[in-house]
Amino acid sequence: MNPKYKSPARIPLAKRDWIERELTVAPAWCSVDLRDGNQALPMPMNPAKKLEYFKLLAEIGFREIEVSFPSASQDDFEFTRELIEGNHIPDGVRISVLTQMRENLIRRTVESLKGVRKATLHAYLATSDLHGRIVFGKSREELKKMAVEGTKLVKRLVEEAGMKEVLAYEFSPEEFTDSDIDFCLDLCIAVKEAWGKSAKNDFILNLPATVERRPPWHYADMIAYFIRKYPYLEETTISVHSHNDQGCAVASTEMTLLAGAERVEGTLFGHGERTGNVDIVTMALNLKSLGIDPKLDFSNLPKVVKAVEEASGIEVHQRHPYAGQLVFTAFSGSHQDAIRKGFEKRKESEELFGVGWKMPYLHIDPADVGRTYEKLIRINSQSGKGGIVYVLEHDYGIHPPKNMHAEIGAAVQRYTDRKGDEIDAAELIQVFREDFVCVKGPLELIKYTRVPNSEEADDTATVQVRLSILFQGKPLEITGIGNGPISATVHAIRNNASLYDFILEDFSEQTLGGTADAKAIAYVGIRRKSDNRLFYGAGEHPNIDQAAILALFTAINKAMNDEAKAAGQ
Repeated sequence: MNPKYKSPARIPLAKRDWIERELTVAPAWCSVDLRDGNQALPMPMNPAKKLEYFKLLAEIGFREIEVSFPSASQDDFEFTRELIEGNHIPDGVRISVLTQMRENLIRRTVESLKGVRKATLHAYLATSDLHGRIVFGKSREELKKMAVEGTKLVKRLVEEAGMKEVLAYEFSPEEFTDSDIDFCLDLCIAVKEAWGKSAKNDFILNLPATVERRPPWHYADMIAYFIRKYPYLEETTISVHSHNDQGCAVASTEMTLLAGAERVEGTLFGHGERTGNVDIVTMALNLKSLGIDPKLDFSNLPKVVKAVEEASGIEVHQRHPYAGQLVFTAFSGSHQDAIRKGFEKRKESEELFGVGWKMPYLHIDPADVGRTYEKLIRINSQSGKGGIVYVLEHDYGIHPPKNMHAEIGAAVQRYTDRKGDEIDAAELIQVFREDFVCVKGPLELIKYTRVPNSEEADDTATVQVRLSILFQGKPLEITGIGNGPISATVHAIRNNASLYDFILEDFSEQTLGGTADAKAIAYVGIRRKSDNRLFYGAGEHPNIDQAAILALFTAINKAMNDEAKAAGQ
C-alpha cells in the first residue's frame, strides 16, 4: 500500500555551493497584490480601491506591479485601461498583466495594453504531471506545444500592435516545484527560442512554488540546477514566486536568491491564495536588518498597515515580524530591563560590535519602520483594540468575544480623550465596568426566577422564566419561554411584553477565576431592529444564568440610552 505522504526527491546537484553564498543586494521586486493577492480576498477590491493601492505600491518603490488578469473580467480589463488612459503609471514603473495560454485570452490581454509606455505580458501554463495529466488530460509534449505556440502568438500579436519595444514577456511554468525539472527546463528553453533574442530585463522566466510541497532547500536546489543547465541566462531574468502552504515562503525565497534567482514576486503581508504569497514586507526588512538596502521604503509602516487593512478587510497579525502591533513591545520584566540597559549603553554596544544597532530583544530599530519601543501595553487615545483587550485578558482574565473588541476600544478612546493622558490597567477595568457592566437605563432586573417544568410537560428542553423588573421606573412582572434562560428572557422582553425590538446577535460566557465560588461573566450582543446597529453588554454574577440576563439588560439599556440621546432626551 502506498504511503499517504512522502518527501519529494531532492534534485541531485553535483556541487551544492549556493549554501556558501551570502546575500549582498536586493532582488528586483514585483508586487502581485493587485492580481494574485486581490483575487484571493473574501471581498476583492473595487477599481477605486485598486487605484489607491497601486499608488501606494508605487510610493513604496515597486518598479514592477502586476495589476490585473484583463481577460478574466471586464473590471480587470477596464482597470488596466484606466491606468493607461488616465496616465496613472509613474515614470519608471512597469505594469504587468496575466493570461493563460489560450488564443482568445491572449488577444484580449494584448488589447488591454494598447498605448502603454512600458509593460510585461505574463503568460502561464501548468507543467506538473498532476496538472498536465490529471487536470488537463494532456501529455508533456502537448503541454510543450501549447507553451511554444502560445508564445509565438504573443510575439506576433505584440508586433502587429506595434508594441514590441515597450512590452516585456514573462513565462511561468506553473507548479514548477512539483514538475519534472528536466522537462520544465526543456519547455522553458523552447519558449525562449520561440520568443527569440531579448534584453535580459525583457524576458522573464518565473519559476514558482505554486503550492509549497518541498522544504526551502529543495526549491533552492531546483533553481540552482535550472540555472546551471539553462543556456540563455544573459538574455533572461530568473524570477521566483513562493506560496506559503508550509509556512516557509520567506525562507524558500531567500534560499532561491542564494541559488541565483534575481527577481521576487510577492505581496504586502503575504496576501494570496490559501496561505498566501511570500510576504515582501518581511523579506525586504529582513534584508534591511542585514545591512542590505531593500530598495523599498517601509519607513512609515503603520501607514502601510492601515492602507492594506482597509483595502483588504484583513487585519495584519499582532505578531507579524515587523508590522504587528505587539512586536516592539516587551511585557516581561526581564526583557524590559535588558532593553533599558541596551539603550543606556548603546554607544558601548556600537563600539563593541561595530554596528549602529545591537539591542537586546530588538533585532531592528523600531524607528526605521515608523514605530517606537513600547514597555508593556500603553493605553491612550491612540491605542489599538488588540492591546486594550490584551490587558483585559492577561490582567483580569476577561475574554470578550472578537466582535465586541471594537466597541471596547471606542469606549476607552472616549475616556482617554476626556482625560488627555494615558491610563493604567486599573482605570481600564473601571472603564470596562462602567461602559459594559454597570450601565443604568430604562430596564432594571429586580428578581429572576427559573420556573420548574411541570411533570406533564412534553418538552423537557424548554425553559420558563419569571422576571420582576423595573421598566422606566414602573414595576412589571413578565414571563417567557425558550430553549435556555437567555432565549426565554429575550422572549419575555421582546415578544410577550413588547418592551423593545431587537435581535440576539451574540452570546458567550466564562468563569472568572478557578475557585468554586468564582463569579461568572457573560457577554451579549444585540442588534437594534430600527437601524441594525450592534450593542454589547456584559454581566457578572455568581449564577451563570443571571450573569447572562444582566448582560442582556445592559446591552438593551445601551441601545435605548443611545436612542434617547439621539432624540435629545
